[in-house]
Amino acid sequence: MSGREQAMAEEYVAGYAGLLTDACATGRRLTRDELDSRRALGERAAESGLGLRALVGAHLAETRAHWPTAATSPTSVLAAVEQAIDAFAEGYERAQRLAVRQEEAARREFIDDLLYGRSDLGRLVERAERFGLRLSHEHAVAVAEGARAYEEGDPAPRSVERAMITRFGDRSILLTTKDGRLVCVAPGDQDEVLAFFAKHAYAATDGGHVAIGRAQQGPGGVVQSYEEALSTLELAERLELDEPVLRAADLLVYPVLTRDRQAMADLVRTTLGPLQRARGGAEPLIDTLSAYFDSGCVAAEAARRLALSVRAMTYRLERIHKLTGADPSDPIHRYTLQTAVIGARLLDWPNRQL
Repeated sequence: MSGREQAMAEEYVAGYAGLLTDACATGRRLTRDELDSRRALGERAAESGLGLRALVGAHLAETRAHWPTAATSPTSVLAAVEQAIDAFAEGYERAQRLAVRQEEAARREFIDDLLYGRSDLGRLVERAERFGLRLSHEHAVAVAEGARAYEEGDPAPRSVERAMITRFGDRSILLTTKDGRLVCVAPGDQDEVLAFFAKHAYAATDGGHVAIGRAQQGPGGVVQSYEEALSTLELAERLELDEPVLRAADLLVYPVLTRDRQAMADLVRTTLGPLQRARGGAEPLIDTLSAYFDSGCVAAEAARRLALSVRAMTYRLERIHKLTGADPSDPIHRYTLQTAVIGARLLDWPNRQL
């Protein structure tokens, strides 16, 4: 312990020797007021930043230096020492728990403001530095979603956090949970951080989806990247995308397609509406088109994906051609059909009326 720390520790053992001598003279237990005063000193010591180990050592050193010679027995001295140190440690730990709760509350408030953009930007930048973020730079956000909701302290986020700290240490990374999802905010020029997070989050969520938003500049950029990641997760669900890790930058065409919702609805109704006349409705034939396009327009591969014979697959494609007037094998018709199928997935048609 340094000289300065020793001097500070002595402040928190003041009065301890007299208390010990008085209590041990008769072998009595410490009074409630005496215990309360030791707890209060413990709280103050915690707030000062001194370590508990050093403070306990200072109490023991004080005990050796001022061993009560008038004590009824060594046992009575040790009993008084135990009571005094225990009360002091209780106050110290109580102050630490309060500080941790306050820190957690401040961190949660900051995260809410950061991801929802609800705080004054200048103030947000100041608070961000406390948590290791420099919001004047670019940041990107990755979001992982599993079969169940996750909270801070759950095994899944803890395992991801351990892996991230082991791999990258303190590299201006913010890990948290929000609305049941795992969230990672990282500098925009450190793509390896988000890729590593995606890998471990995918494993921790037992094969959930991970979406990565584009890197964006400034305090508001975190909100934009976070919202992009959430939108990407929603797209993955609607389009039934199987890829475990999706990047918003790779899916920019989909927001463009749905920007004019009415135009897309018209395209879906006009192009795919006739499929509703088929036996079994439009859904099986839309699934057929999705598999056909996803397999590179190879009928045999599409049939395998749908567990159909090639003959059955060919029949379905011919039926689609007959009902819609559009040939899936024709490049011009193919583009219209594929765009309409994407629109149907995004608009949840035919389950939802357009």
